[in-house]
Amino acid sequence: MAAADPKTITKSSFKSIREWVVEHKLRTVGCLWLSGIAGSIAYNWSQPAMKTSVKIIHARLHAQALTLAALAGAAVVEYYDHKTGKTQDRYAKFLPLDNTYSRED
Repeated sequence: MAAADPKTITKSSFKSIREWVVEHKLRTVGCLWLSGIAGSIAYNWSQPAMKTSVKIIHARLHAQALTLAALAGAAVVEYYDHKTGKTQDRYAKFLPLDNTYSRED
């Protein structure tokens, strides 16, 4: 049995991750926000010279900046998909192909 090429495994896992992120943009942004605020709180709690309120404010600001960056990234992905025509394939399954629904009732 031949061993799989590590580059092939990496590309396929990267492709599957990218497809999941494209399908779940808002969930990805929410997870980034949650991990950003948790990481920032953990970092700020290691700073003994700051008040608790300042630590919380800094954590919120860091998470907000990360969320804005993630939303900008999601907008770029959506623009790229729209420009290449990939969104038509994704939304085609939700749109009826025949004219069974008409406004003439």
